[in-house]
Amino acid sequence: MGKTVLDIRGEQFCINGKLVYSEIEGSRPEAHGLLMNARFIQGIFDDKADCSRYNRFGRSFDPERNTNDLIAALPEWYNAGLRAFTVGFQGGGPCFTVANNTIDNNPFGSEGTSLDPAYASRMDRLIRAADEIGMIVIVSYFYPGQAGRLEGAKGVLNAVRTASRFLKDGGYSNVIIEVCNEHNIQHHGHPLIYSGEGMVALLEIARTESGGMPVGCSGTGNFINEDVCKESDVILIHGNGLTRQDYYNHIRQVKAWAPGKPVVCNEDSQAIGQLEVAFRTRTSWGYYNNITKQEPPADWRITRGEDQFFAYRMAEGIGISLPAIPEEEQYYLQGCEPEMEYEGKRWIRLASLYPEKIDYVDFYQNDIFIYTGYVEPFAVYFRSNWLQDAVQADSGPSKWKAVIHLKDGTVLERSN
Repeated sequence: MGKTVLDIRGEQFCINGKLVYSEIEGSRPEAHGLLMNARFIQGIFDDKADCSRYNRFGRSFDPERNTNDLIAALPEWYNAGLRAFTVGFQGGGPCFTVANNTIDNNPFGSEGTSLDPAYASRMDRLIRAADEIGMIVIVSYFYPGQAGRLEGAKGVLNAVRTASRFLKDGGYSNVIIEVCNEHNIQHHGHPLIYSGEGMVALLEIARTESGGMPVGCSGTGNFINEDVCKESDVILIHGNGLTRQDYYNHIRQVKAWAPGKPVVCNEDSQAIGQLEVAFRTRTSWGYYNNITKQEPPADWRITRGEDQFFAYRMAEGIGISLPAIPEEEQYYLQGCEPEMEYEGKRWIRLASLYPEKIDYVDFYQNDIFIYTGYVEPFAVYFRSNWLQDAVQADSGPSKWKAVIHLKDGTVLERSN
C-alpha cells in the first residue's frame, strides 16, 4: 500500500482517511470530498509508427522525457489544488495535427496478452510519483482508433485483464480505472467496448482482476449508458460541447440513475466557467486543454493563459490562497506564441480568468476583422468548447488583436 490511499464514502472522496481538501486550512467545506482533476492523457505516450514527427513547438519528443516532465510538473499543479489526473495506456489523439489512425500507441499487442515493458515502466513511475505527492491517477485503458488494433473480443478481454493485473501487481492505492475513454464511439471497432452490455462486463472484469480498484467508464459529452452508470464505482462523465445548462442537466441525470455515487468529469475543455457548475453541484471537474496538454510534446507546466487561469479558478473554488492575478493580466491572447505554429497553422483564442464577464470578442489579423467569438472559450473559428479550426499564419509577422466586449459595457484590447 502506498502513501496515498484513496477511499470512497458515498459521493465523496477521501485520501488517507480525510475528505479531500479538508486538510487545507481555510478551505471551503462545500469543496471537501471533491477530486478536481486534469486530462494528462499523453503522460506515457509513444508512437511506434514515427516519433520524429513530434519534434515541433520548439521542442523535441522523447517518451521517457515526456513522462519525467509530467512528474516534474505535478507539485505545481498540486499546490493549486489538483488532486487527480487521467493518463491513458493508449494515450489520446492529437486533435489538430496528426491523424490518430496513423499513430501506433497500443502497448497491449494485437492479442492483448502482453504489456510493453517501456509503457509499464513509465506508468509505474508516474503512479508512484503521484502517490508520493498525494495525487490520484485515473488510468484509462482504451482510446478510439488504438483499441481497433486489438484482435476481436478476445483481444479486448485479454487487454482488460492484462492492464488490471498490472495495476494489482503494482500494489497501488491511488488509482481509479477508466476502462475506456468515450466508449460509445464506434471507432473503437469492438461491440464489446461500444455497447452498454459489453462495457458492463468489462467493468466487472477490471474490478475483479485489479483486486477491487474503483472502476468507471466515460462516454462522449452528454452521453452515459444507464447500465454502465449503475455498474460504475465512480461515475465518469465528459462535458465536451455542453453549455453550462446542458452540463448541469447531465449531472442531474446520472445522479438520478445512480444516487450516492461520486460524479467525476474527467474531460471537458478550457471553458473554465463550467467550474461553477461543478462546485455548485458538488461534483468533480476535469480540465482538458487539447493544445498545450494533448499535442505531443505536451508542455506539462501551468503555462500562461488558459492553464494559469484554470489553476487559479480551481484554487479559488477550493479556498486555496494564491497570489492575485492583476486585472490587466486576466485576459491573454493565446496561440500567438512563436513556437505554437505548426505547418503554417495557428489556433488563436482569448483566454480569460473570468469568461463569464465577457459578452463577445472580435478578432483582427493585421487590422482586418476575422471573426467574432460569443461562446467560451472564445476561439477564432469556434466549433465546440474543445475544438476550433486553424488560421493560416502569414509568411511574415502577423499582428493579432482581440477586442473584448464585457457585459458591463467595458471594451478592452489585447494583442500579440
